[in-house]
Amino acid sequence: MAKKATAHDAALIMKLYDLRREAEMRKARHWLTVEFWPETADEFIKVANSFPSQENAWLRQVGGYWDMAAAFVVQGALNEELFLQPGCSGEMFFIFGKIYPFLKEFREQTNNPEAFANIQKVATSSKTARKRLERVSKNIENRRKALAKSAKKA
Repeated sequence: MAKKATAHDAALIMKLYDLRREAEMRKARHWLTVEFWPETADEFIKVANSFPSQENAWLRQVGGYWDMAAAFVVQGALNEELFLQPGCSGEMFFIFGKIYPFLKEFREQTNNPEAFANIQKVATSSKTARKRLERVSKNIENRRKALAKSAKKA
């Protein structure tokens, strides 16, 4: 049986929430959730290699934030069941779902085999998490198709 979430776990979740509210982090999260829709690994890698662009900084900021939060779970400092609640990690799944199809190639081409590793561990380590990643990934793919269709009409 999994350990129950504690008041410490809840306090850490609230601290993570507070960090997401910082002004630059809000801009970075907006860009990654709303504006950045890579269709290929090359598009993802282009941003990762465009140091010191604003988009590169935002990718590193948000990716690092969610990888750090996931590391808390992986290392046992934060209750996994609590973290996996949609209100706690929904954005992580959404962002990871956008890059997941390109992750292997990204890691190879950037020589960074541990990129997003903690997020991947959390998002694929349990049946609940895998189902959520699958559902989110389908939604993302549908959104990509809709964006491509809109771009063709424009």
